[in-house]
Amino acid sequence: MPRVAIVIVTHNSAAEIGGCLDALRHEDAEIVVVDNASKDETGSEISKRAVRLIANPSNAGFAAAVNQGVRATTAPFVLLLNPDAHLLEGLEEMTTFAEESAAAAVGGKLIDKTGQPQAGFMARSLPTPGALIFEVLGVNRMWPRNPVNWNYRCMGLDVDAVTRVEQPAGAFLMFTRRAWEAVGGFDESFWPIWFEDVDFCARLNASGFCTYYYPKAVAVHAGAHSIDELAFEQRERYWYGSLLEYAAGHFSWLAFQTICATVALGAVLRAAKGFPHLKFKAFAVYGGIVGLALSRAFIRRRSTRVSVV
Repeated sequence: MPRVAIVIVTHNSAAEIGGCLDALRHEDAEIVVVDNASKDETGSEISKRAVRLIANPSNAGFAAAVNQGVRATTAPFVLLLNPDAHLLEGLEEMTTFAEESAAAAVGGKLIDKTGQPQAGFMARSLPTPGALIFEVLGVNRMWPRNPVNWNYRCMGLDVDAVTRVEQPAGAFLMFTRRAWEAVGGFDESFWPIWFEDVDFCARLNASGFCTYYYPKAVAVHAGAHSIDELAFEQRERYWYGSLLEYAAGHFSWLAFQTICATVALGAVLRAAKGFPHLKFKAFAVYGGIVGLALSRAFIRRRSTRVSVV
C-alpha cells in the first residue's frame, strides 16, 4: 500500500495537468485529480493517464476539492500538488522526513523554469495584520524590502536548508492525514480560492503541530495558471473576500476592524488610480469591495467553523 496520496485540484488546467501527471508516473502513490468543472480539455488530458478523476459538476472551490481528494484516498501522507507544479525529485525523501520528524506539514522547494527558487512564495510566515495592511495599501509592491514584508515572505530563508516555517506553500504541500483530521480539514468557507492554505497552516500551528520547508523535494512551478483565466472583477472580489474571511477568523476584533477599514480605503485608492484605464468598471468593482469590507465590519467574527472531515 502506498505511503502517499497525491491530490491535484484542477480548473481549466489542460495546459498543465498532462505534464504534472507525467512527472508522477514512476511514483508509488495513490493519485486522484479533483476537477472543478473545467470548460477546457482538462478532463481529456486526465483521461489519457491511469489516475482517478473526480469530476465536479460545478466549481466547489479549492478547499472543498482538496477535502474531496483526501477523503477519496487512504494513505497516511497526502501531497497537495498544483497542476502547474511538476515534480522533479524528492517525494520519497520528503515522506520519510515527514514521518521521522513527526511534522504535520512539509513544503518543498519550488523553482521557476530557469531553475531559480521562488523565494518569498514557497515559505512564508503567517500574515500579521500589519502584513495584510501593507499588502492592501500597496506598500509591499512599492517598498518590497520593508521589514514587515521581509519577515512575512521569509526573504532571509536559506533555500537549501531544512527549516521550520509557519506557512509552506500550498502548491507543493505534504501533510499527514492525522493532522488534517485533527484540525477538521480545509475550511470550505474560503470560496473559490485564496487563503485556504494559509488558514490550514494557521490552524495547524495553533494546534501545536510543526510545519517545515524541505528543499530536497523539488518541483518546477509556473504559477497562477487558473487565476489568469479569471476576469478582473472576479480576481479582486475573490482575493479581498478571502482576505477578510481569514482576518475574521484569526485576528482580534480591533485588528479585524482595522483590516476592514484598510480594505475599503485601498479599494477607493485603486478605483481612483484605475479610472483612466478601466473607466467606470474600476468604480463598480472597487465600489463593491468597499461595500463588502464595510458589511463585514459589522460581522465581528465569522461563524464558528464546522469540521468537514
